[in-house]
Amino acid sequence: MYEPQSLLPSRALGNTGLQVSSLGLGTVKFGRNQGLKYPAAFELPDDTQLRNLLDTARLLGINLIDTAPAYGSSEERLGRLLHNRHEWVVCSKTGEEFEDGRSRFDFSAAHTRLSVQRSLRRLRTDYLDVVLVHSDGNDEHIIEHSDCFETLLRLKEQGLIRAFGLSGKTRTGGLLALQYADVVMVTFNLHNNSELEVIRAAHALGKGVLIKKALNSGNAIREATATEQPVAESLRFVLSEPGVSSAIVGTINAHHLAANAACVIAE
Repeated sequence: MYEPQSLLPSRALGNTGLQVSSLGLGTVKFGRNQGLKYPAAFELPDDTQLRNLLDTARLLGINLIDTAPAYGSSEERLGRLLHNRHEWVVCSKTGEEFEDGRSRFDFSAAHTRLSVQRSLRRLRTDYLDVVLVHSDGNDEHIIEHSDCFETLLRLKEQGLIRAFGLSGKTRTGGLLALQYADVVMVTFNLHNNSELEVIRAAHALGKGVLIKKALNSGNAIREATATEQPVAESLRFVLSEPGVSSAIVGTINAHHLAANAACVIAE
């Protein structure tokens, strides 16, 4: 197992009171290998591989885990394997379901409550640190014409979640979400800065910012030339932007996770 010489730095997740590692672990590959945009196919890992990965993450100082109901069996597997719950910041989602190889979306109040309660059972916990609305791309419509944010606010008041927000797909949706939410998750990488305004607005408002697709879904590595260092350059670019709390990078390879962390620690 990888033995780090130093730990990843942590950052405040806006004004939520949560401290998160600057590199978070995405877990879609823990439970789903269909309908994804990664450059190569993969087999789902066994429990031994995942235990090793989570142990490596802990040793590196990674405390942020990102999952979702749409990630197949990810939540259930984390519920079995994630020990010392208080040491982790767990972010899950609501709104998207992945069934029979296809996504469907439901942003109603009833589904939002059901989804959060189901995530609590699957993850074997009595609270979720962050719950994000898993957008279908119609960010503004979801925020203005569904009860999902209001429902998440009620669940926060009940102590079932500590913070909530939007995993969106548009600049305008992200900016609108900041009026209500504690956290936004946005796409940001060397090839896509279309949501940079959201990051900067969040920073000004004291809201948390999580980055998805920091490595362009793995394509930054596949498309790099022999002289480039795509992971280091991508993570340096993302994490140098003021207001970014953490970059979520998915992997099921402990060596890749350690290499990713080393790029951040070296900065």
